[in-house]
Amino acid sequence: MPTSSPSQNSEQTDELRFAFGKNWKQFLRILDEERLEKAEDSLKEFWPDHSERLTFLDVGSGSGTFSLAARNLGAEVHSFDYDDDSVACTRALKARYYPDDPNWNVEQGSILDQQYLGSLGQFDIVYSWGVLHHTGQMWSALENITSLVKPGGLLVVALYNDQGWKSKFWKVVKQIYCSGWPGRWLMQAIFVPFFLIGFLVSDLMRIRNPLARYRSRHDARGMSVVTDIIDWIGGFPFEVATPEEVREFYSQRGFHLIQEKLTAGLGCNEFVFCRELSERPNAQLA
Repeated sequence: MPTSSPSQNSEQTDELRFAFGKNWKQFLRILDEERLEKAEDSLKEFWPDHSERLTFLDVGSGSGTFSLAARNLGAEVHSFDYDDDSVACTRALKARYYPDDPNWNVEQGSILDQQYLGSLGQFDIVYSWGVLHHTGQMWSALENITSLVKPGGLLVVALYNDQGWKSKFWKVVKQIYCSGWPGRWLMQAIFVPFFLIGFLVSDLMRIRNPLARYRSRHDARGMSVVTDIIDWIGGFPFEVATPEEVREFYSQRGFHLIQEKLTAGLGCNEFVFCRELSERPNAQLA
């Protein structure tokens, strides 16, 4: 495996872990039909054209928005997240839109828990957007998720782009943020205005309405800009990967790339892989 995975034990990871679920609770207050439609549209970019019902696994469901979007598209959905508050968010969405629906299950679980993963079976679509780089053991998580994809099924992952020294800088920022309330307040005081002013300048230079950025129709995935800023500043554990590393990693495990969206800066590279129908007998794993 690539060597960018940190040598960090589970106790250290638990001590410095961003409260993603609490952040998602704030997002649910502004989730509306327009944002949900954008989430559905983002899934349709890779959604297979099948007549039968698809099975969809949301690994790290967060707010539950994309589990809900997948259910709206007719899939049988299983959602899980490590964070109890995130599980509560997903359950709240299910209760709001699909109460007592047997075709959407929500659980607490970890992509690093082999026993739990063994109970899940395999799915037509395994979706994990911006999650696995926050486990503290990214390459193990990327390995574990492969067994959840049916032969011929899709694996959709988004991972932080490796920017070299810039990524190392942001890792320090995130560690300070998660060190306690003084660090959290300091990092928010510095970097929330930093991003907001940067967005304002960028929009004015492009002669765009600065307020459009904060409307759901501007965000291709239906997410909140402010929620994403806090997620970025505080999101720890934090690991990164180059597109080449990710492609090679999954190629060696019997997956071929069918779609990707790459970024040259901050944010995630997005990949859609298809699992080959038959295993390679002599695959050499990194």
